[in-house]
Amino acid sequence: MLRYLLRRTAFLVVSLVVAMLAIFVLLRLLPGDPANALLSIDATPEQIAAARAQVGSDQPLAVQFATWAGQLLTGDLGSSYISSRPVGGELASRFGVTLPLTLLAFSLALVLSLVIGITAAVKADRWYGIALSGFSQLGVAVPVFWVGVVLVWIFALQLGLLPSGGFPRDDWEDPADALRSLTLPVITVAIVMSASLSRYVRSATLDVLGSDYLRTARAGGAALPEALLRHGVRNGSVPVIAVLGIELSTTLLGAVVVESVFTLPGLGSMLLTGIQQHDYANIQGVLIVSTLFVLLVGFAADILQRIVDPRLRATVSGNR
Repeated sequence: MLRYLLRRTAFLVVSLVVAMLAIFVLLRLLPGDPANALLSIDATPEQIAAARAQVGSDQPLAVQFATWAGQLLTGDLGSSYISSRPVGGELASRFGVTLPLTLLAFSLALVLSLVIGITAAVKADRWYGIALSGFSQLGVAVPVFWVGVVLVWIFALQLGLLPSGGFPRDDWEDPADALRSLTLPVITVAIVMSASLSRYVRSATLDVLGSDYLRTARAGGAALPEALLRHGVRNGSVPVIAVLGIELSTTLLGAVVVESVFTLPGLGSMLLTGIQQHDYANIQGVLIVSTLFVLLVGFAADILQRIVDPRLRATVSGNR
């Protein structure tokens, strides 16, 4: 297991380097020069040269990449071309919105998907089991922004119970006010995510219900809930863990859409503003941090699968 952990860590590092190279190259393939963010339309050649020197775009691409990679190794994400503020500080501020939104939505979606998926599997022959399965199918096809718009119309415009968007200017100084601002975005993401997750939970539960070990436990006198908890959770959770990792990553990456609907000052709005202003420093910062988050979540899900399922650890041992 230790050898596998080391190999998986090496793969994580290689993946991050490849992602860095891809982000850097793809941004440089876009039309225009990063220095344009600092220039007016009637800029003189001297001003253009000075701006290019300031952002480093006058250097060869290999030198630009090496400089950026070297800064990342020291934890320096650079500074915004527009505001001159450190990208790291801006990311930390934006993460104060995006990360709670992601984790709260993920937690709520996990609870909903477990209830919906297990009920839909255990009561597959009942009308409400069929209805829950239909909800899962419908929820996957519904765009997240549409769910957000509907919730805003009901709870903000019609009932006036929750704000339609925005975030407190003092951030989390008043936690109750901040959580109130995140309520609709969290519910929006959780509804869409739980619809997808519940399908996998239902499928895993059906596999457990049809297994020999569960039938043996039931034949020994165990009630269905007890048999599921004792024998089904561990086996059924293995395929779901991988999906949970993907869904958690997708939630963070989908922040662009959700934060746009609810005008939240998170990573999504920072990325959109950076694109509009051609602020490559901010764009690169958001993309590399998001990529690192996705890679770490995948890494954690992979290791957790092997901790939960001894058969995977045996496979690792057999491949030495």
